[in-house]
Amino acid sequence: MTQPALIPAAGDEPRPGSRAARMRQPLAKDALKQLAENNGVCVRPVVLRRTDTFTGVTEIVEVPCGATLAAKCKPCAERGRRLRIQQIREGWHLADEPAIDLDPPTADVFDLVAQRAHLEFDREALNYQPMTPDERAAQITALDEEIAQADELLAETNLRGHLTPRDRDERPRRKRSTKRRQDSPDLPRLPVDGRTVGRAFAGRAGKTYRPSMLVTLTLDSHGPVHSHIRRGAYVVPCECGARHGRYDPELGTPVDPDTYDYRRAALDAIHFARVMDRWWQNLRRATGWNVQYAGAVELQRRLAPHAHFAIRGTIPRRLLKQVAAATYHQVWWPPFDRASYSVDKPPVWDTDEGGYVDPKTRVPLPTWDEALDAIDEDPAYVARLGRIDARGIESGTKDAERAIRYVTKYVTKDLTEHATPKTDPQRAHFDRLHAELSTLPCSPTCANWLLYNVQPDGAKPGLTPGRCTGKVHQRSTLGFTGRRVLVSRQWSGKTLADHRADNRAWVRAVLAGGLADTEDSQPATEEDPKRFRFELARPDDPDVLPLEHRVLRAVSARIRWRGQLAAAQQRPLSAVPTQQAA
Repeated sequence: MTQPALIPAAGDEPRPGSRAARMRQPLAKDALKQLAENNGVCVRPVVLRRTDTFTGVTEIVEVPCGATLAAKCKPCAERGRRLRIQQIREGWHLADEPAIDLDPPTADVFDLVAQRAHLEFDREALNYQPMTPDERAAQITALDEEIAQADELLAETNLRGHLTPRDRDERPRRKRSTKRRQDSPDLPRLPVDGRTVGRAFAGRAGKTYRPSMLVTLTLDSHGPVHSHIRRGAYVVPCECGARHGRYDPELGTPVDPDTYDYRRAALDAIHFARVMDRWWQNLRRATGWNVQYAGAVELQRRLAPHAHFAIRGTIPRRLLKQVAAATYHQVWWPPFDRASYSVDKPPVWDTDEGGYVDPKTRVPLPTWDEALDAIDEDPAYVARLGRIDARGIESGTKDAERAIRYVTKYVTKDLTEHATPKTDPQRAHFDRLHAELSTLPCSPTCANWLLYNVQPDGAKPGLTPGRCTGKVHQRSTLGFTGRRVLVSRQWSGKTLADHRADNRAWVRAVLAGGLADTEDSQPATEEDPKRFRFELARPDDPDVLPLEHRVLRAVSARIRWRGQLAAAQQRPLSAVPTQQAA
């Protein structure tokens, strides 16, 4: 006897009122979230309590969460991506230098700096005065307190940065050789000019061309991987000899996992940010001018980080490849090529010794300073760049816009989100690389140094090798811990806050002086910056509405605001900037 089907077949409508019909109905909260995302409204706004210190009036204000990842808040992440696009577009093909006029220090600032100088002089003079060590230590402590008070006063002025490093380190500095390695080619070294604008070329009919470049930096190969390379209609054979499809489950995985150098792949990912910094230094010295850049870091299919950069101006490709071949970063750490202990049986903390000791012999492990003193002339590791690709981009073309969106296409996603493994071979490759990263040291204070017979810098009880909380060891970073978006200081002369202010000024100009009251608007504090006091409001406060009510109200405000802006744009305006709104 044939049993009746409990689940409707594909294409059959479930019975009205049944559980299957109810499960197909969309959720109300999901509909609200999708509507908010479609209108660019923050789905998790931060609720602040603003108190007017003049009148005593307290009110609730909301500000966007400012998340940069779409997984947390898609509208805020997309708004940040559009600002990055605007920033790259404005600074890529500049014809004039982005001038930044610094405000001169005031007389009060000079007096504070002079007072700080006298304190520093008095502290150094204590080393040459006849007194006991205890008396010298007491006077140094008193002077340090006065120096800290002077630094606090300087922090309240309009000075940017610090006069001295925050932490005073009086240990003798270790000198390492700055001579170039014999296995790296030499580079031309020119005095770096302050120019940041690229060369202009005269074309036909008096037209001036000011091209720039799109550059991609990748790491060296750690072993052959399965790849899909298409040249027109022809698919290039992989290293394994086969032609893989676009969605082949083996793409990005090693051809031979046993010979793939996972250790070097992990170390290159850890130090990739340092190698990029060294590459920009070498490039500026080799070209003789202050090259400006803006770009982002992504993961390749093989899970190695690489970066796309928009460079202002043009540089010969031969010189770019020469600089890439000569760029390296030396890691001056104690040797960690072979582990002396395992994660299951690591060194233990000894209270009497005040450090970690061998679990069997109870012999103390060398301290971090002792391990550094034992380093010979060879570094523990040398990280290098691999291939570099570059092509010219002309301003105002479709290629320029495509290149800008190509650079920023993944900035709203986590580093590993767009390279998430989807097949068993890809998951095995991901897990193998993450396992290698979990036992490598990430910094001088990393607990994994215990596996290599070295006590971390500032060792303390409770360190567990293999469970370091550094970002290097997390699955969401997969070794890379630098900044995802990198923009040089003189790219456009503006920060993201400046671009937001430009967009608000454009909106207010379009609205003919009307205030653009959106969630981007900040409380007006032009009268006195210290007039208002802000604090986080608790969700259970009686004057804080539930999140759904606040999102509904924000969606309505955004729809009305967009309607007013569209109507205002239809009116003829006399002098409206050409700035695009966010």
